[in-house]
Amino acid sequence: MSRQEKSLGNVHSSVATENKTGWRKVMAFLGPAYLVSVGYMDPGNWATDIAGGSAFGYRLIWVLLLSNMIALLLQSLSTRLGIVRGLDLAQASKNTYTRFVNFWLYILAQIAIIACDLAEVIGMAIGLQLLFHLPLLWGISLTVSDTLLLLFLMNKGMRKLEGFIISMIFVIGLAFLIEMFIVKPDIVEVAKGFFPHNMKGAELYIAIGILGATVMPHNLYLHSSLVQTRKIDRSDEGISNALKFNFIDTTIALNLAFFVNAAILILAASAFFRNGYFQVAEIKDAYKLLDHIFGAVAPVLFAVALIASGQSSTITGTLAGQIIMEGHINLRVQPWLRRLLTRLLAIVPAVLTIVYFGDDALTSLIILSQVVLSLQLGFAVIPLIHFTADKEQMGKFAIGPVVKILAWLSALIIVGLNAKLVYEQIGTWLKDYPASAMWIYTLVIPLTIGIAILLLYVFFRPIFFKHHKSPLMRVPHGVAAVLTDFENTVYKKIAITIDFSNNDKDSLRHAIMQGGKKAEYTLIHIVETAAASYHGTETLDHETQSDKENLDKYVAALEAMGYQSHSIIGYGKASNAIADIVKKESIDFIVMGSHGHKALKDLIFGTTVDAVRHKVNVPILIVRPGAKI
Repeated sequence: MSRQEKSLGNVHSSVATENKTGWRKVMAFLGPAYLVSVGYMDPGNWATDIAGGSAFGYRLIWVLLLSNMIALLLQSLSTRLGIVRGLDLAQASKNTYTRFVNFWLYILAQIAIIACDLAEVIGMAIGLQLLFHLPLLWGISLTVSDTLLLLFLMNKGMRKLEGFIISMIFVIGLAFLIEMFIVKPDIVEVAKGFFPHNMKGAELYIAIGILGATVMPHNLYLHSSLVQTRKIDRSDEGISNALKFNFIDTTIALNLAFFVNAAILILAASAFFRNGYFQVAEIKDAYKLLDHIFGAVAPVLFAVALIASGQSSTITGTLAGQIIMEGHINLRVQPWLRRLLTRLLAIVPAVLTIVYFGDDALTSLIILSQVVLSLQLGFAVIPLIHFTADKEQMGKFAIGPVVKILAWLSALIIVGLNAKLVYEQIGTWLKDYPASAMWIYTLVIPLTIGIAILLLYVFFRPIFFKHHKSPLMRVPHGVAAVLTDFENTVYKKIAITIDFSNNDKDSLRHAIMQGGKKAEYTLIHIVETAAASYHGTETLDHETQSDKENLDKYVAALEAMGYQSHSIIGYGKASNAIADIVKKESIDFIVMGSHGHKALKDLIFGTTVDAVRHKVNVPILIVRPGAKI
């Protein structure tokens, strides 16, 4: 399996851990869990934590602790799968379930990521409004710009990306640490909140919401892939060490996430519940009351932490989207495009909610997004337990009976409580919106039943069908072909793309080395002016005439050296025009000079080589500036 065929192939095994000892060894493994941990402190968590703290004081801290312990167990299973089998959760699912089921698993996972991103969009927009008094519609529109930030960070490598996320977590943690000194919580009451108690009614509903918002499904996909960015010794001892150090990483990061969530709940309990404000369930209300009770510093810190939370969660959600898409359905697209599409799909419901129901309905939309997340959670947890308990595939690293019991108990709690949440939510909709009852009975309930049937299939298939596909089937692009001796390939018609830069000489040199004096060379240049795009061959502007003269000079020089050549001018979009000429001229080999753009320049100027590659059926030789033979 090549590096590009691995999970997150561009950063797979990109961080070295070998030949390191002591704290340097530990530091080499630190990072993946921090990217995962931001999903445990996103704006969706804020909404449920604020609601719980303001309505019930410190009583639900134990629910946060339980959620964190379940998350720690499941995330450790996720790292075990990635390290031992070298597969992320989506890839393992592809090897176990049918293509049809994998398609629907992908759809559900993608909907969950959009729902999660919806919470980030709203959270960031609210943060911008609180800090800069920006209208929510403007704030939501501005969240599209983080696509450029993601593109920049991913091109800087995994360590830079991890550094950015950790800095965001530091901002969030520092903000709430200062908030704790401002609100001065009752330590004795906080301690009492760690003891479980019976719950019913609204308290149980919010507790279920906290659990559903804490254990995020896409984090299980993400973590199983991110641990593969570490290059490890594949011996039993090396794998054992990797599991140990990743568990340390996960424990530290998720405990930090627990601190942030507990701090939000404690903040709400100390600032609102203790002061008689029992119904503060909205982020904006929390900000206003903090300003009213404690002055200007507390709400500013609150808003800054909210923006940092939304931004960091956005990036990790995009990475999870890449993993899910490649793993379940073998589809790869550019990260910036996937990020933009996901963000736009999240922005649309947020904008429609503001337009039709007003700003105050956004908190309800966040809660709805958590309900959607809860529906997906079982489809990640159940396969994960099956895969890590499989002794045939995991060998000596399969989880033992105690861990297996705890894992299935956690899955039962999650699926059971989330099912109750969905059931109560549907009941609430039927009660609050009687006019929509027909749609709920004909669309929502059948859809819920269908999802439940799919969940049962996901649970029972690995039990009754133990057959596993060949490990070679894990490769997204299939199995390597059998190689025999090669015959010489003779190219008769060779095309060279010309852009009148320093690349031209290298491109022509490489083309001539392929065909010699027996081949016919077609020099192609594309005019991309507005006039050329509109008028095509009838364009007679100065640039077109100048380009034609320069092409003729190249042709004359080649003919003087004894090579057959002619030139063709194309018009409009470069990739389309080149492909059309190649087909019309029956070209059997193309030489293209690479412009050498990176990151943002590729986004701005485009990637012609990539586009042409997908439009033609002949070999392409890409020549970089200064390339040597």
